[in-house]
Amino acid sequence: MNVVTLGVAEVEVSHRFYVEGLGWNPTLHVPGEVVFLQVGGGVLLALWSIEAMAGEAGTTAPPAGAQGRAAVTLGHNVADESEVEAVLADAVRAGGTVVVPGARRSWGGYSGYFTDPDGYRWEVVHNPGLVVRPDGTVVFEG
Repeated sequence: MNVVTLGVAEVEVSHRFYVEGLGWNPTLHVPGEVVFLQVGGGVLLALWSIEAMAGEAGTTAPPAGAQGRAAVTLGHNVADESEVEAVLADAVRAGGTVVVPGARRSWGGYSGYFTDPDGYRWEVVHNPGLVVRPDGTVVFEG
């Protein structure tokens, strides 16, 4: 997988949240239409106008669940617990909402969750067993 695309209500609101608020760098920004952000080696997050998405890909019935979204979270792995807290704070300053504060987890890591302006839920996590090798391969150790 190289691109994860989220249908968003207002591209410029999402741009402000992710780029101005969280400090991510866009690789392409077509105002009012789409923003592409590189989130990993060869991996992009696209924030695409929900109307344009429906026009090209077709509409779908809203799934059951909170905020009318499918049961999905997007994960952002960071170096340590303090960085989890920093990213959660950045999300709030950018206009997001912390829905689960940072806490130690039974599986040995530390994580918290926030939602962006469209209600997409992000897990910010320090997983000490997750290792990304120089070639991009992800392994779990420990």
